[in-house]
Amino acid sequence: MPANYTELEKKLWEAADNLRANSALKPSEYSVPVLGLIFLRYADYKFALVEQVLATQATSRRRRTIGAADYQAQGALFLPPEARYQYLLDLPEDEDIGQAIATAISLIESENEELKGVLPTTYKRLESSILRDLLKTLNFKLDDIHEDAFGEIYQYFLANFSQKEGQKGGEFFTPITIVKLIVEIIEPDHGRILDPACGAGGMFIQSALFSQRRTGRSANTAISVYGQEKVEGNVKLCQMNLAVHGISGLKNIRVSNTYYEDSHDCAGMFDFVMANPPFNVNGVDREKIAGDPRYPFGVPSVDNGNYLWIELFYAALNEKGRAGFVMANSASDARGSELVIRQRLIESGAVDVMVAIGSNFFYTVTLPCTLWFLDRGKPESRKDKVLFVDARHIFVQVDRAHREFSDAQLEFIANIVRLYRGEPVEDLAGSGELLSASFPEGVYLDVLGLCKVANIGEIEAQGWSLNPGRYVGVAERVEAEDFDFLESLEMLSEELEILNSEGRELEARIAENIVMLLEA
Repeated sequence: MPANYTELEKKLWEAADNLRANSALKPSEYSVPVLGLIFLRYADYKFALVEQVLATQATSRRRRTIGAADYQAQGALFLPPEARYQYLLDLPEDEDIGQAIATAISLIESENEELKGVLPTTYKRLESSILRDLLKTLNFKLDDIHEDAFGEIYQYFLANFSQKEGQKGGEFFTPITIVKLIVEIIEPDHGRILDPACGAGGMFIQSALFSQRRTGRSANTAISVYGQEKVEGNVKLCQMNLAVHGISGLKNIRVSNTYYEDSHDCAGMFDFVMANPPFNVNGVDREKIAGDPRYPFGVPSVDNGNYLWIELFYAALNEKGRAGFVMANSASDARGSELVIRQRLIESGAVDVMVAIGSNFFYTVTLPCTLWFLDRGKPESRKDKVLFVDARHIFVQVDRAHREFSDAQLEFIANIVRLYRGEPVEDLAGSGELLSASFPEGVYLDVLGLCKVANIGEIEAQGWSLNPGRYVGVAERVEAEDFDFLESLEMLSEELEILNSEGRELEARIAENIVMLLEA
């Protein structure tokens, strides 16, 4: 639990952990009900605030009877008496609390059309004593916590549940530090935002927070969110996440297989695309996607979905749209038909920034990754250029197995991109010292071991590679005593894994070619 969380928030997590310890349920089975209770408490909190406002208005203006529409107009869900939090708390000990919570959820859905089928109703499976403990833990005073904390708690629970779920958890949660960096670089402060592999919706949440910070307006007046996700349970997590954060558009989050289904008529329709798609997926049916305009550079011949995702992101952007997404390192140097697609993408002028991320940032895999950024509205002065950033050595160690960016580090990386684009830098998180150390004149310049702008000629000379390490180089160590053996070993391990991955790819291609020759 992060140190900046309040005692009340710590107690909430302890109560949820108690639920895990005292039940035979898997994380996926107890996580959703707990998140549902957080949602229920948040809904009651908002209802109570609006109730006070409406009561004052009714007294001063002698208004008509207050109804559900009045609450909804103020951004709150309407709660019938049996769905109020205090009502559940006051139920006698012999009352079936699981059934009472399920009934409360059903009543909320009946009064709020957008939530139908979204909220969990499986509370009867959980022990009554633990449910009551959770209800009591969430019953803090309304002035003890700020509204945004509900969203923070929800996000924190998602992160922890994803860790406990292992590889499966990675399907629905991208670490917030990675999402924030993507958001800071593509700057989604307006228009339509798509995540075609949306999981629990973290990209939408951070986009909304960014938009509010930049515009000073409610996110719902500036952005519209659209998502696709093949796992129905993850869709519900995303919809609940949006609701807890007060973001509308729940019905725009749809169950579908993005490779084959275009739920939002995506081609050329979005201002921003963000995603953390599954890496190296095989078994995609090539016949089903033949002729699909969402794959404008052609379908790769290898059985790997990485470049299908890259094309999907590119094709969904409008003429000024930006995309930011997570991708396996191997995609930056992939050969064969994938190289041909990458060359066409680079020649289109849309590739804007490539950021190398070190290992141990994700909860479910230890390997490093690369963040790709596309911009179909790049000015002519940057049309044939790409900024490469090597951020593998920028991190703080959270624990033995996990890393993240500090706020200052995250802002520093985003400021490198702002300097490259000629935009004003930010110093809201204290990145000024880092920035002045690398860019003393306050303007962009190539920094050995950190960043490099390469033109298309240089990229072609590198075999159309988009691997930042090929361009940025390695900074010299100033003092021998600064040598960190473990850090050096990790770097070598990362590079070895990349080479092994490339070797396995090459081995597979050779085997395929031999089979083709023998068949011929």
